[in-house]
Amino acid sequence: MKFLDKYASAAGMTDEAWKRHANPWSVWTRFAAIPAMILAIWSRTWIGWWALAAVALVIVWLVVNPHAFRAIEHPGSWTARGIYGEKLWLKDRSLVKGDHRKVQRLLVTVGSAGFVLLAYGLIALQVWPTVFGATLVILGQLWRIDRLGQLYLASQQLDRGAQGQ
Repeated sequence: MKFLDKYASAAGMTDEAWKRHANPWSVWTRFAAIPAMILAIWSRTWIGWWALAAVALVIVWLVVNPHAFRAIEHPGSWTARGIYGEKLWLKDRSLVKGDHRKVQRLLVTVGSAGFVLLAYGLIALQVWPTVFGATLVILGQLWRIDRLGQLYLASQQLDRGAQGQ
């Protein structure tokens, strides 16, 4: 079992949890947690060790988030299709082929570089690497959701084609 599989299992990502996580409110409030975490970490300069309480609150939210919203049974929104596609990808990575696999790797690279810049900016308390790193993380994740949504739509077309035969 790979790291992401272990993480999903440890986070309690059952079929019901995936349906709840596909709710657009779940997706967008997880994105909102990025600036909240940045502010929580940066706040160490103003409130000292109490910043750990703010960081803990954001972490608790990230753990609770995939279970907090109404389940989406039929993914109609862009975000819901992306999360359903992510679930498919985690179950069978071979579904992403050729150039799509290269783009997935590129997105992981972009997101990782963004995370490194973000971490550096937060440690050094420098605005430009923090903002640029967060921007790379967010753009990489948005693009990844879009690609995984395309994977979900393609799988649905294959399912409909197989049922029609």
